[in-house]
Amino acid sequence: MNKSDGGNRKFILIEMCDYAETITAERVKRVIDGYGDGKKKTDGAGGGFKFYELGEKLLDDEYLNENVGTDKIREYVYFTETKQHVTSKDDEPYFMGKYFDTAYYFYYEKNAVTTLDRAFMHTVKTKAESYLIYADKCIISDEELEKNHIKFKKIPRDITKL
Repeated sequence: MNKSDGGNRKFILIEMCDYAETITAERVKRVIDGYGDGKKKTDGAGGGFKFYELGEKLLDDEYLNENVGTDKIREYVYFTETKQHVTSKDDEPYFMGKYFDTAYYFYYEKNAVTTLDRAFMHTVKTKAESYLIYADKCIISDEELEKNHIKFKKIPRDITKL
């Protein structure tokens, strides 16, 4: 249709079966490049394509799928909060980034329960007007959180689903 009316249509093809890389990708290449010989030759439509394979799902119902890996979870959490990419710091392993003067932390350990407490707060080095901190539990009072401009989000149920 693009060839006949000069259009510039694009599409996304999703294949759920295991033959996407072999059969489906080959068919798309032939449409792009053309195929056949002689009178049966069909010119290619042009264009290009990219092939992606989905990884593990991030959430199993309301819980984190820990098989995804901590870095991918952190990237997802920070992106859902800010639409930005993680900017890690070597001296702050739980820091994800600072956006509009809010510092974001993801205090998460795969095999341990994390607690937002004063000991953790002493590890925070980034200065900001406010803080958003994910952890499994929080033992800091609501009054102290408010006084220090800290918003606590419990892992994993407060993670936004896109």
